[in-house]
Amino acid sequence: MNHDQYTDAYLKGVLDSTKIIAMVGASPNWNRPSYFVMKYLQVKGYKVYPVNPRAVGETILGEPVYANLSDLPEVVDMVDIFRASEAAGLISDEAVTHGAKSVWMQLTVRHDEAAERAETAGLNVVMNRCPKIEYARLGGELSWGGFNSRTISSKRRIIA
Repeated sequence: MNHDQYTDAYLKGVLDSTKIIAMVGASPNWNRPSYFVMKYLQVKGYKVYPVNPRAVGETILGEPVYANLSDLPEVVDMVDIFRASEAAGLISDEAVTHGAKSVWMQLTVRHDEAAERAETAGLNVVMNRCPKIEYARLGGELSWGGFNSRTISSKRRIIA
């Protein structure tokens, strides 16, 4: 698999086959990227379990926080990694043991050896991408240029 480029069909396939996500590195802090990615994915119908050993005992967006994948109450389809690339290897290996179908490493997160191990075990792997961005882009919420709202324009307004 070429992890420098993914076809839209591959990304859509991963997203469409996912119903339950474990977000490793989810933050209870409302202004962290993992928080608003988790919120977006929940709104789109995904069940998202936050995994963060430093926040166990708290809830994030109505979900109790778990220390690790083995503590989750059910097997997830996707493990979304919001941690540094160095941590992605161990988390990917845990995803294989857990029985996940895919590993998704967030923007700037890449671990080629972990990706190879996960793929050898039969998992789909995406690196250096955000499922929120890809879901929005593939669903027509975002155009390639960034916005597709028809509200923001580079054209001058005509003032009468």
